[in-house]
Amino acid sequence: MNKVKLTKRVVDGLMGRDKTYAVRDAELAGFSVRVYSGGRRTFFYRYRVGGGRGAPIREPKIGDFGPLSVDQARSIAKDWAAEVRRGGDPAATRNAEREAPTMAALFDRYLTDYALKRKKASSLRNDRRMIEKELKPAFGRMRVKDVTRQQIRAYHASLEDKPFEANRRLALLSKTFSYAGDELEWVSRGDHPVKGVMRFKEEGRRRYLSEDEIMRLGVALKKAEEGQLERAISLYAVAMLRLVLLTGARHSEILTLRWDEVNLTRGCLELEDSKTGRKEIYLSSAARAVLASLPRQSHNPYVIVGAKPNSHLVNIKDPWATIRRDAGLEDVRIHDLRHNFASLGARAGMSLPLIGKLLGHKSVQTTARYAHLSDDPLHAAAGSIGTDIEEALRGGDVGKR
Repeated sequence: MNKVKLTKRVVDGLMGRDKTYAVRDAELAGFSVRVYSGGRRTFFYRYRVGGGRGAPIREPKIGDFGPLSVDQARSIAKDWAAEVRRGGDPAATRNAEREAPTMAALFDRYLTDYALKRKKASSLRNDRRMIEKELKPAFGRMRVKDVTRQQIRAYHASLEDKPFEANRRLALLSKTFSYAGDELEWVSRGDHPVKGVMRFKEEGRRRYLSEDEIMRLGVALKKAEEGQLERAISLYAVAMLRLVLLTGARHSEILTLRWDEVNLTRGCLELEDSKTGRKEIYLSSAARAVLASLPRQSHNPYVIVGAKPNSHLVNIKDPWATIRRDAGLEDVRIHDLRHNFASLGARAGMSLPLIGKLLGHKSVQTTARYAHLSDDPLHAAAGSIGTDIEEALRGGDVGKR
């Protein structure tokens, strides 16, 4: 192996031969350039791991001449030499860097090893959609260890115009990084780049129906049952909507309800599996009447029967669109019917824990969104008393209103 101080002029003048050959640098021990038969020139650095004549030899590639200048290659070689003197192994470090898991790999592991085994089918679908369509394109190529809090914060800030979606993505990123730390040990346990990133304030969209709107909805449901709307609607679709209104259940809980979960004797639905696990939904006499009126189909376990044999109804959006259009409630979602059930309870003066129990909330904070509605009877009472006092102050007769 020839030995000469490597410069741009020297390396430029090296020509390819029949066989590969190398030229060592006379200034920096271990630094060399290898010339291949086709003329390609590549820089290497040779060293012993741990020092001593018996130590294993490494000679990792630094890079090709052209994309990398001689000075740049020499600088890298010097850095590696310093690492070797400190007892390091640059080749092992480089391999570890190259093999460091990417965010795409983390997302895949999270879905297959965590979400698939521990989440409900609907939650798994949502996670997979968000990962494949949003998070992988944004972070997939990055190495897990390289993702910074500043990058997460900037990504979240870029979604300021859709705060709800931004917060859902941030929550999923947080869950994914927690999994990486707790179970894979790819990041520090208990600390990851999503921690400390502030969520956007979400202005909850809750639409409550007035008494007049509930009456209009009742008329539209009756017309649907009698086939008087613009399109035919299954009696099971109408029953499903009535049950959501009358119970405050999630519409998915009613759609997938089985007859073996209906206990009319106890007056409740005994759900084996809901969003919050095992759950009981209490039935009013009106809700029991809806269930009692529904014809059962032999060999079909579901209450809300679908078009396919032995299946439950799947498409409720189209029937609901027709019904709410007839009722003049086009801004009302099916989920608003659940909110409406809770709002009526709050306005009637029921306690938040009681409303939460009826809705199947696990957290008091979840039910607290209806707290302001419970003030309505108090406002009415205060208004009535205030009017009496005002009348008395004017010298009038209190109570003659």
